[in-house]
Amino acid sequence: MMRRICRFLVLPLIFLAASCATTGPGGKKSFIIISTSQEISIGKEMDAEVRRTDTILNDAQWQAYINELGQRIVAVSDRKDLPFQFAVIQSDQINAFAAPGGYVYFYSGLIREMDGESELAAVMAHEISHVVARHSVKQLQSVMGISVLMQLALGESSETTRALAGTAVGIAMNGYSRSMETEADLDGTIYMKNAGWNPQGMVAMFRKLEELSGHHEMGLFEMLASTHPPTGDRIAATNKQIAGMAGLSNPVSDTPRFQQMKKRLPPPKKP
Repeated sequence: MMRRICRFLVLPLIFLAASCATTGPGGKKSFIIISTSQEISIGKEMDAEVRRTDTILNDAQWQAYINELGQRIVAVSDRKDLPFQFAVIQSDQINAFAAPGGYVYFYSGLIREMDGESELAAVMAHEISHVVARHSVKQLQSVMGISVLMQLALGESSETTRALAGTAVGIAMNGYSRSMETEADLDGTIYMKNAGWNPQGMVAMFRKLEELSGHHEMGLFEMLASTHPPTGDRIAATNKQIAGMAGLSNPVSDTPRFQQMKKRLPPPKKP
């Protein structure tokens, strides 16, 4: 009986703690229970796991460069409240993913396939948009039980945070829904354009991944056909969005620096 009374007392706290949070450009809002500080804590736990299981590229220039590109997009995004962090993972996988709290990772295998800086910026903007939209947070909220919600409402627990981080890893590896991927495509196109890159880089990136899928071992970024919209649909939707956007006077498609940085990447492993 006492447990039931406590539950009725705590449930209002959950909804008081929740709020309509910003989740994208144009004033998008969503009902979010997990606070920003809790989201960052979950991300830190996930980052520790990534660094335990993957090899971070040992190249300070590349890490500085990827952070510079990322921060340019963050500066025009709708979540400047997060301490975004970016890292390149040394792996031949064609992959990139984002963790809650603003942790974004790129595999060197993906970067090696990009023809211009705007394509890399497109992937960056897409992943940042997942974080801005709190897609992983929304999925965490949908799978959490009432007991976890109560723990979050009563105060952050390290054990709860670790458990949520483990769930978040699974979410990142299994992909988002098609509607979430589409949202990240379209919001990312806005962000990369506002940061000064040619938004057609998003379309070029889709075409590149489509080309690679026919003769290259794909990573999780595009391989999950069950969750990613068909490439043709993504291209059509992005082109429609670009057509309705105000143009840039000198949009950046590529830079000499990107081409120089590509040469610094380690070569792929021999089969």
